[in-house]
Amino acid sequence: QVQLVDSGGGLVQPGGSLRLSCVASGDIVGFNYMGWYRQAPGKEREWVGFITSTGSTSYADSVKGRFTISRDYTKNTASLQMNSLKPEDTAVYYCNLVRIGARYWGNGTLVTVSS
Repeated sequence: QVQLVDSGGGLVQPGGSLRLSCVASGDIVGFNYMGWYRQAPGKEREWVGFITSTGSTSYADSVKGRFTISRDYTKNTASLQMNSLKPEDTAVYYCNLVRIGARYWGNGTLVTVSS
């Protein structure tokens, strides 16, 4: 079983930065990738990006160049560094991990970008 805990959300002004964290516990050996989805009010959940077990990353066009995903292998933690935030980035951000065909979700953390 895999457990994921999201943290780091909050209120930030447009143009500001925020760093989200996802701590994984349980059996994650051999995982395929970790990443984030987000869900804005009244909208469907959308993919943000991921990092593979080998360190490769991929991002949605809407966040490319502004968001960076990294991983601390010693702490089983992934981080999402968000820069140049826009009001349209406001959403609940969910960490997720895929391992052997199963997808696991974090509890989500709210990011609000507003002046």
